[in-house]
Amino acid sequence: MQMDVLIENALYLLALLNPVSKVMFLATYEPSLNRQQIVELSWKSSVAALIILTVLAAAGQMILTDIFRIELYSLRITGGLILFFIGWHAVREGRFMNRRHQSIKQDFTELSLVPLAAPLIAGPGTIAAAISSTAEFGLGLTALALLLAVAINFVFMLFSLTINHVFERTHLLGPLIRLTGLIIASVAVQMVITGLRDSNLW
Repeated sequence: MQMDVLIENALYLLALLNPVSKVMFLATYEPSLNRQQIVELSWKSSVAALIILTVLAAAGQMILTDIFRIELYSLRITGGLILFFIGWHAVREGRFMNRRHQSIKQDFTELSLVPLAAPLIAGPGTIAAAISSTAEFGLGLTALALLLAVAINFVFMLFSLTINHVFERTHLLGPLIRLTGLIIASVAVQMVITGLRDSNLW
């Protein structure tokens, strides 16, 4: 029974993580990143996201409400707005980030934390799901589910170069980035709507 709950939670969290969107995100930087850099970027962002999610799963309610006086609906609205602009830029430009006026070195030091680790991996939806899972099933099961989901997402990120080359040969990379951007923007809008509904302001 516990194994069934673990797998169900891991799959739900994986769906929220949306590994395909991370592959499309890395596609923007693919011409400037080699295999070693992709591995390093994927590892750093995954570890950072796992730490963020585990800490918030364990003490998220206390940290958000008792210390910072932040309600979950505020996190959903803010994260939704950030994700919307990331998705909107992808739809408009056919890439997730604008590298003009920035060196890849500057981008690389920031990418692993923002926006890759948060909010793209450890986003408001994933954080809220982790907190809810801890309340219902306990921290141990939630932590294992998070580990499985982030690990699978990490594997997708590792193979992003290979996947991107296949997409490029079939001329599908640009349209897929725009489609992924549209999905991210739609999820972001839903986050904002849910946040507004939970806040009783709407």
